[in-house]
Amino acid sequence: MKDIDQISGDVLDLAMRLHRELGPGLLESAYETLLAARLAAAGYDVLRQYAVSVEFDGVRIENAFRVDLLVDQRLVVEIKSIDRLAPVHGKQLLTYLRLLKQPVGLLINFGGATLKEGVKRVVNSHTPSALSAPLREQKILPHTRASNQE
Repeated sequence: MKDIDQISGDVLDLAMRLHRELGPGLLESAYETLLAARLAAAGYDVLRQYAVSVEFDGVRIENAFRVDLLVDQRLVVEIKSIDRLAPVHGKQLLTYLRLLKQPVGLLINFGGATLKEGVKRVVNSHTPSALSAPLREQKILPHTRASNQE
């Protein structure tokens, strides 16, 4: 089993190659589809548009969010195709990591001139406190698979 650093390194390597070959300008879904296919060809289990339902304060929220890519059930990859990442994009990924109880995620923006300026590694170092008791009590419900490897 590969460790999370090796998985994220492979994802970044394939994403950089993809960006060099195609450049910016395509829709997010195109980069997502192609990156997922290349990861699958490299032997990774890749889920696209992975729907996650959550329960919070006794209320179930179906399909509360979708993860662009979930690699080997461990690495959350959020893909963008915009001019520049905003702070909210990193916060969004961190929320996904917290709700999924995953340690690491990658935010990859294919919209810039170079991919290097559009990559952010996000680490979930959240430790629950007494003030965040409602977060501690929430539970993630079984996920649904929107689409598999394509």
